Amino acid sequence: MALFELTLILLLIAVALTALSRRLEIPYPSLLALAGVALAFVPGAPVIEIDPELALALFIAPVLLDAAYDTSLRDLKRYRLSLALLALGAVVFTTAVVAYVGCKMAGLPVAAAIALGAIVAPPDAVAASAVLSQFRVPHRITAILQGESLLNDATALLIYRIAVSAAVGTLMLKDAVPVILLATVGSVVAGYLFGRVSLLTLTRIEDAASSTVVQFAGTFAVWIIADKLGLSAIITIVVYAITIARTAPRRMSARRRVSTYSVWESAVFVLNVLAFVLMGLQARSIVGRLSGDGQGEAFLFAGTVVAVVIVARLVWVMGYVAIIRQFTHPDSEGQKRDAPTFRGAVLVGWCGMRGLVTLVVAIALPADFPGRDPIVLAAFAVVLGTLVLQGMSLKPLLRRLNFERDMTIDREVAEARVAIMQAALDVLNRKTSAAAAVVREQYEAQRRVAENPDDAQAATEYDRLRLYAIKRQRDTLEELRSNGTIGDEAYHRLEEEIDWSELAASPAGSYQPLTTY
Repeated sequence: MALFELTLILLLIAVALTALSRRLEIPYPSLLALAGVALAFVPGAPVIEIDPELALALFIAPVLLDAAYDTSLRDLKRYRLSLALLALGAVVFTTAVVAYVGCKMAGLPVAAAIALGAIVAPPDAVAASAVLSQFRVPHRITAILQGESLLNDATALLIYRIAVSAAVGTLMLKDAVPVILLATVGSVVAGYLFGRVSLLTLTRIEDAASSTVVQFAGTFAVWIIADKLGLSAIITIVVYAITIARTAPRRMSARRRVSTYSVWESAVFVLNVLAFVLMGLQARSIVGRLSGDGQGEAFLFAGTVVAVVIVARLVWVMGYVAIIRQFTHPDSEGQKRDAPTFRGAVLVGWCGMRGLVTLVVAIALPADFPGRDPIVLAAFAVVLGTLVLQGMSLKPLLRRLNFERDMTIDREVAEARVAIMQAALDVLNRKTSAAAAVVREQYEAQRRVAENPDDAQAATEYDRLRLYAIKRQRDTLEELRSNGTIGDEAYHRLEEEIDWSELAASPAGSYQPLTTY
């Protein structure tokens, strides 16, 4: 029972830290990391052991699917060179440098050192998004960071799996290449097939609660099956999520979609909190097992790995940007806008905060893995060091870089809004009823606002008036229930109608869920 009470208290603390992080404009994982370390010093805190395979499936699968669902295929194609250099090149480069340090400084076996490098190599763009959303950052940079966070996890976990298998004697490193090729191709095919099967299932379920349960069960099932087949579970999940995301919106009702998004956001938030709790508890037990001299050496090694990880990413990003700028000369306005800059390279290089994947993969190392304690301690240090050092300094860095405002997405939204309003009017113009005239008038008003995207005052006034009217509706509904004119059943039915109207009247992004960074 003590564990349940502790978890409940920590979740409440995490909610408070999330609110604080928004006020301070820093990534909430930075505060969670500090809270996890503080937990390591709480007297009587329980020691929790978790099965490695369970840790990977429980924590990574839903978080990865949530991120992959919002991935833009267009951006992946447009920025494929930068993504390949980061998701493949930067991960391999960081893994190699860290592995070298692990062998020379800590005396780790080669396979174990490579496993450490793979654990700490993939950055987590989620941690950076909270701050990036508050500043004028080119869309190119945010798209690259988000795409990288998906693909680099797949690269790192493939290297990790092979290194762990080699360390425990079930695979020779020289046999790794065919394993990687087979796993990659097989994972893409499997992810697509699983996605199509899932779509067939979900389209036959109308209930929102049942649909959400099936989505979670399907996500875990896809991960487990891919893992049992020897495929890359991460690549499979990413392809699975993208397959669903491209088709599901046309086949799911708005009610199901809104309900599902809310549940997934809450689940991802809880999983992040639990991962940092496990980090603190495991760090405490590891430090307790180290002797006096061993502690000093372990902390020195962990600190060195943190420095190497930060410097390696900066060197790689600045290096490839310098090479690209040397050999490419953009001509059109679009090419110039998408061309890499040194300011962008500094930001991308500094957005190397490690997060949930590094935590969970470190925790998932087998108990008898060679050098497990220094590896896990170094991984925790990298997560803590990057989240605190890079995460908390990101805001002042962005101020110094002073990017120009990128209106790319705003323009796309404005153009698409006019197009969909016109499509609705084209359909309504075929109707001659009085009801059609009323609806047509509403769409005409919305189109007039949409056709003037530069007139921010008009758009704001339109939304403000709608919300003002809805507030009066809500107040009147409360009065009707209070004086007994209507009962609770009628109240809740009308309340739901008003809620949907308020959501429609609220500008996108004005309400931030817990895990929107």
